[in-house]
Amino acid sequence: MRENIRKPFLLSPAGKDYLWGGNRLRTEFNKEIPLEPLAETWECSTHPDGPSMVASGIHQGMTLRELLQQHPEYMGTHASSSGELPILIKFIDAKRDLSVQVHPDDTYARDHEDGQLGKSEMWYVMDASPDAQLIYGFNHDVTKEQLRKSLQDGTVEKYLQKVKIQKDDVFFIDAGTVHAIGAGALIAEIQENSNLTYRLYDYNRLDKHGNPRELHIDKALHVANLKSSAEPRQPLRLLKYRKGSATELLCRCRYFQVERYLLNTESSRKLVQFQTAGESFQVFLCLDGCGVIFMEDGDSLNFFKGDCVFVPANSLAMKFHGKAQFLHVIC
Repeated sequence: MRENIRKPFLLSPAGKDYLWGGNRLRTEFNKEIPLEPLAETWECSTHPDGPSMVASGIHQGMTLRELLQQHPEYMGTHASSSGELPILIKFIDAKRDLSVQVHPDDTYARDHEDGQLGKSEMWYVMDASPDAQLIYGFNHDVTKEQLRKSLQDGTVEKYLQKVKIQKDDVFFIDAGTVHAIGAGALIAEIQENSNLTYRLYDYNRLDKHGNPRELHIDKALHVANLKSSAEPRQPLRLLKYRKGSATELLCRCRYFQVERYLLNTESSRKLVQFQTAGESFQVFLCLDGCGVIFMEDGDSLNFFKGDCVFVPANSLAMKFHGKAQFLHVIC
């Protein structure tokens, strides 16, 4: 039946107006979401706090979760009756510093947060101001007592390891690592499908109602890795070329694999062929450029900078044409 033809389709994101956000997702990535500021867009999400919508094809107008409940085979071996994906993909525009925070691992989340997933995540820096930085763990070992006291007296920043960042950097933030994205960073984030965040410190900021933002110090201290963290170094990356495209591995962990995928068929008549196997869905997040996907049944799908393309498991054969840069996510 036509409904079961596994074609790629576009997703439309949910937006978040966290107080630290800016407007670059609107002005540079064409996110027409009526929020001010527009801090995050959840590009590929089945999470109830921010579900993506199907934005093209015969299923247009459904939430991604509703579609996957109807067609669990689109998820491959990750199929479930709940329609929940194991990952969540975001754009993040940090005009101001994010809170200093930590995420629990799967075991703690399952035992203390009603069976939810924990949260390990990967950041790809799409752009960064000259002075942009992030917080990654501690510059030396601390105890719970030291950390709690420093949070009370406002001196916690002396313990935090700050790392300069620049465009094209990659960071993996394992669950339990205290961290924060700094002002001036534009980030693509691939993470476990979780929205569990324990805030340790938020610079004494007030929310839009004039109230101090909620902190979760007891839970954070319970899950945080308090050992000193080695300064994160950029992994050795190797571009692998073939006619019309190039790829490089950015991150591989137990939850996902992420490649940077460069497409350029403008000067070639040979298009790039692609097809998923039955094991898993795949996602292409377009960071720059544009193009078109031609499918073997004659249909086509145009994509542009900022678009998120979901490719079901065991998809139709297709060919990519255009000049674009993607993050290619595989589970």
